[in-house]
Amino acid sequence: MAAEAKRIHQSLTPPRSDLRGGFFAPVYDPERVVPSIEFRDVWLSFDEDPILKGISFTVRRGETKIILGRSGGGKSTIIKLVLGLLKPDSGQIFIDGEDITDFSEVEMMTVRKKMGMVFQEGALFDSLSVYENVAYRLHEQKMPEDEVEEEVRKMLRFVDLEDAIDKMPIELSGGMRRRVGIARALVGNPKMVLFDEPTAGLDPPTSRTICELVVKLRDLEDVSSIFVTHEMNTLDFLCSEYATLNEQGEAVFEPEGERLCLTNTEGQIIFNGSDEQLKASDDEYIRRFLIGK
Repeated sequence: MAAEAKRIHQSLTPPRSDLRGGFFAPVYDPERVVPSIEFRDVWLSFDEDPILKGISFTVRRGETKIILGRSGGGKSTIIKLVLGLLKPDSGQIFIDGEDITDFSEVEMMTVRKKMGMVFQEGALFDSLSVYENVAYRLHEQKMPEDEVEEEVRKMLRFVDLEDAIDKMPIELSGGMRRRVGIARALVGNPKMVLFDEPTAGLDPPTSRTICELVVKLRDLEDVSSIFVTHEMNTLDFLCSEYATLNEQGEAVFEPEGERLCLTNTEGQIIFNGSDEQLKASDDEYIRRFLIGK
């Protein structure tokens, strides 16, 4: 049975590349069965006002979970719970199969090393250059400067911004700031990346560029992610394409189909399925949300 499971797994799993440009063959790994992130019946209230009402979901290895809902519906709260910045009133939260629900701040520091965080406005330090922003965590770790520069340039190449390495944040467009934020989040090759409204306020072409980076992380780097948004147009990008590498090692985006999952939250999970199923739903709340009411 183990040999047969290995054969099936390898037949279904494409080769992946890492950020260093190398390749590694599919490997049968039973640990992939364990979700990267899992919520089990999580409840949370602020001043007796329920924000999350029994939320349960999983994010598997190499999966992007889109959390879609109105402002104030608890989307960003979920990210804060994953990071351990908030604790649930009840329920459990697992990272790589480890129950972190009651972890102390010291214990959470180790868990957070597995994660990258991308904020809505990029959250760059305005007094630091692009290089210094991306290198911030590495400088804190006292990494030798030659190694820091190699890592920073590698991450900026991934987001197509190596030419901006010496610029200050004020010299960047909104989309460029978000891409620098993504480069900074990728320092250390995290297994999970959390995106909090990364396309908010961007024009459609720039928003698509951000979404393509998310797709590249998912399909080429095997990164698990949570993508929080209230914008419907991001579904068309994230749920309709997947990334592969051509013979020149360049990312190519192909039609996706109906495989990507989506979670819609209004303090509780209302919907979990593909974007096609969401748009075909007869649920009254979902219909009102889709037409912007």
